[in-house]
Amino acid sequence: MRMSTESPYNIEVEVDINYIEAQSVPDAQRFVFAYTITIHNSGSIAARLLTRHWVITDSNDKVQEVRGDGVVGETPHLNPGESFRYTSGTILETPVGRMEGSYQMEADDGVTFDAEIMPFSLAIPRTLH
Repeated sequence: MRMSTESPYNIEVEVDINYIEAQSVPDAQRFVFAYTITIHNSGSIAARLLTRHWVITDSNDKVQEVRGDGVVGETPHLNPGESFRYTSGTILETPVGRMEGSYQMEADDGVTFDAEIMPFSLAIPRTLH
């Protein structure tokens, strides 16, 4: 008999980043990035995204923290196996930075938990190898 140790509360986060050259003004230290997030419930219990917390750091170690309800005006409810995708953006004063954070989730059984968002790089093309 095989026993699973996986948590029933499992949210996976996938990130795709794009540099928005048309909205950026490098001479004015304005670098615009769009990020598309896919949130996937790979657990066994449905859950709702309640709030978000982002930590955005540029290459000068300037930190912006963003907290708020939901994402893009929504608090998606994800049944097991379902995904939610959205696109948002951020502006840095440097051509390279990073983001990380978490989504605060509430499962249908009342348990609250954090879905961690691992650090990812923001960089204009041909800046990082």
